[in-house]
Amino acid sequence: MLRLSGGRGPSLMPRCSGIKRDGGRCAAIVNGSYCYQHDPARAGERSRNASKAGKSKPSRELADIKQRLSDLAASTLSGRTNRGVAAVASQILNVYLRAVSVELKAREQLELIERLEALEEMLEARQGAGRRGA
Repeated sequence: MLRLSGGRGPSLMPRCSGIKRDGGRCAAIVNGSYCYQHDPARAGERSRNASKAGKSKPSRELADIKQRLSDLAASTLSGRTNRGVAAVASQILNVYLRAVSVELKAREQLELIERLEALEEMLEARQGAGRRGA
């Protein structure tokens, strides 16, 4: 597919045939016709991945911690829980919250690294094919 690239001349890199949510064309460079986000053959995979993300352990843990902190605040303000006990409990929950946050960031980084490595491999394969075809 020949596409103009910002007025600097034609681009010989194939682009995704998909349409973005805003109605514009997807600009992802692809091997076939579609990028991962628009490939109809991968719709089930994307759906399963999105479902897993919504049920992930960190999001459940974050919701649980928020509820516990809310309950602790209400209990403390109503006088049912001693302020000193509530302060220590909230400190412990804050440390736990920080640990969950660090775990989530580490997981996200690993996923991004895996995706980046896959893209680099694809690019190297494409560049190698270009050299052999020249």
